[in-house]
Amino acid sequence: MTADSPTMASQGQADAPLKPKDFDYSAPPPFTLSDLRNAIPKHCWVKNPLRSLSYFVRDFLIVFTLGAVALYFDSWTLWPLYWFAQGTMFWALFVVGHDCGHGSFSDSRSLNDFVGHLSHAFILVPYHGWRISHRTHHANHGHVENDESWYPITKEVYEQMDLGSKLARFKFPFPLVAFPFYLWLRTPGKKGSHFDPKCDLFTESEYNDVVTSATWWWAMVALLAAFSVAFGPLVMFKLYFMPYWINVMWLDLVTYLHHHGYDKKVPWYRGKEWSYLRGGLSTIDRDYGVFNKIHHDIGTHVVHHLFPQIPHYNLTEATAAIKPILGNYYREPEPCKGPFPFHLLDPLVKSFSEDHFVSSEGDIVFYQKSHDEL
Repeated sequence: MTADSPTMASQGQADAPLKPKDFDYSAPPPFTLSDLRNAIPKHCWVKNPLRSLSYFVRDFLIVFTLGAVALYFDSWTLWPLYWFAQGTMFWALFVVGHDCGHGSFSDSRSLNDFVGHLSHAFILVPYHGWRISHRTHHANHGHVENDESWYPITKEVYEQMDLGSKLARFKFPFPLVAFPFYLWLRTPGKKGSHFDPKCDLFTESEYNDVVTSATWWWAMVALLAAFSVAFGPLVMFKLYFMPYWINVMWLDLVTYLHHHGYDKKVPWYRGKEWSYLRGGLSTIDRDYGVFNKIHHDIGTHVVHHLFPQIPHYNLTEATAAIKPILGNYYREPEPCKGPFPFHLLDPLVKSFSEDHFVSSEGDIVFYQKSHDEL
């Protein structure tokens, strides 16, 4: 059953190949998850802990080198360049911790958790709390009610939101600073916190994990406070807090565009129409230009969502292996026309202005635009 489905263009003769503009992305795919898994070369699944550690060490070395250089010159002309470069590296560290949470960093849970805590606590993310909620996101991707990250709200929930909440969620650029608030408050329609072990995100067996990560988080806060007292708040503002917010903007931009902003609206599912495969196929690959390798190919997102155990350095090859099977179900990313992904600003702003809520009825739904003047 569908609700608010876009009008389909005429497909011509029944045996004519479908063009992407005619293609119904919400139709059940003619292949299975096993078909895709079997097409991926076996070596793509192999995790190399030394290689993974090399990316982690590289990122931290760059972070500390950038900080040392910025402090040495201490020039207001150079600080904005530093903020962008360092914020990008903070975001790269987040992706390292993200891979640890998925277990794609290595086969060692202890190593994954240790590196994950170092990577995430440094940028004020509670590793286990976020790891578990992100696991919920992957397990329910594309599901209207059960997804956890950037999921759509229903019209009824939208109408109950106050103006401040609507602006924070839909008015560019406010959503690009949403992540810290999400960690503490989650999103409209859901309650709890990533720091509260009693939140319904977590099971009783995960209580100690959540407390451990919250302790790491508070330790980092204490360290930042001590540095602010020792060196002055202005130094820490320039050295750490401005890059922190650039990192948050990267995180919100990338995670949002992986599920929104395609030229043809992405289907969302509920009830019998949802499946892990169909939800995963609703994700979108993006080309971030020069940043693709800096942030560990996080833009290669479809195969990652379907098979999060694959290490990031094998995602491109794995994607190439499954594309012949995916056919039109794969949304080709718009190529970056230069080193910087300015081409993504238009779909980002357009989506925030048009993708506001979905119908409360129907097992396949699409975003609708409100009549509010936000």
